[in-house]
Amino acid sequence: MAGLLGTSSTVRIFASKPFSSQSHYSKTSSFSLSPSSGISPGNKCVGGIAVKKERSKFHVLVSNVATEINPAQEQAQKLASKESQRPVYPFAAIVGQDEMKLCLLLNVIDPKIGGVMIMGDRGTGKSTTVRSLVDLLPEIKVVAGDAFNSDPDDPEVQGMEVREKLMKGEELPVMSTKINMVDLPLGATEDRVCGTIDIEKALTEGVKAFEPGLLAKANRGILYVDEVNLLDDHLVDVLLDSAASGWNTVEREGISISHPARFILIGSGNPEEGELRPQLLDRFGMHAQVGTVKDAELRVKIVEERARFDRNPKEFRESYKAEQEKLQQQIYSARSSLSAVTIDHDLRVKISKVCAELNVDGLRGDIVSNRSARALAALKGRDKVTTEDIATVIPNCLRHRLRKDPLESIDSGLLVIEKFYEVFA
Repeated sequence: MAGLLGTSSTVRIFASKPFSSQSHYSKTSSFSLSPSSGISPGNKCVGGIAVKKERSKFHVLVSNVATEINPAQEQAQKLASKESQRPVYPFAAIVGQDEMKLCLLLNVIDPKIGGVMIMGDRGTGKSTTVRSLVDLLPEIKVVAGDAFNSDPDDPEVQGMEVREKLMKGEELPVMSTKINMVDLPLGATEDRVCGTIDIEKALTEGVKAFEPGLLAKANRGILYVDEVNLLDDHLVDVLLDSAASGWNTVEREGISISHPARFILIGSGNPEEGELRPQLLDRFGMHAQVGTVKDAELRVKIVEERARFDRNPKEFRESYKAEQEKLQQQIYSARSSLSAVTIDHDLRVKISKVCAELNVDGLRGDIVSNRSARALAALKGRDKVTTEDIATVIPNCLRHRLRKDPLESIDSGLLVIEKFYEVFA
């Protein structure tokens, strides 16, 4: 579908099967209502809406009717939107912080790594680096007009409406779009994150009853939480549930809505402001530690580059255009060749031995270490993982999974490296 302009909504309630519109310009969702919703038995008219009872169940149909715009208009709107957005600092222009940058790139190449947690001093460019990743994100195929960025080829990341259409043999309009990066504000409400259902509005005013939230928008994309260690506990619980199941379920007034919510979780924070809950920390595939640059010459270069960007963002971005495009091509090639990258059985055994001897709980450490090493090999243009690849990524994959010893002063990443050389010697 091209784009959408001027949406309007209608609601019909009926007792037969949920109906799916044949038009390519409308979206439908059906909900099941029990008699406890306040509607009396028998046929009745509520607010001008016909309600009919059958087998103690009601079906609410919410239709959104939209008009189509042509591709030229859509392209013009995209360009206008891009120009109006605030300029993003180029990823290629970031000086130093190689560990953080590598973790982010590996997650873009293989989203199944599970995200990255970035911890470090304030003012070290954590948020700037994460947000600069937007320009490098590759395109993915989505079902046009779908609020959940459904994959037309993978049922595991499809919304219920798209699945129903596929089962009926309907042809789905497909389009390419860049991977989303969604910011989760610390003050966000649970309704804004999960989505809202307003059944009273649906019955009385005839407007759309379910409004998708940030988790719907982040499906198949990136969910970024700045100062993640300050996030409210109830939002942490929501993220844990969605990260574990890959689905977000909203329950309101006897109505249940589920949609896919598979995202790369990226968090950043300052360790001085508090620790992260172990359950959430374990959901991050990798952990990067960021320190303040000590070299005076390097600090001067960072200050000068930032001053150039502030003076003329457009000109600054143009100066790094070639490097950005080269990095984009490198990521695209790595994603394409990732499935062909192999890792020897002997190396996999040694990775698991390192995890076992470090008393890492569960098997996530083993899985993430294998995936990260393969992604790094693909980034370097190789089809086979080497010991050097594993040595590069294994501290980031395991350091946050070690049991904390309050008397231990050594960095947990150094413990992982020591054990790595002991096993791989």
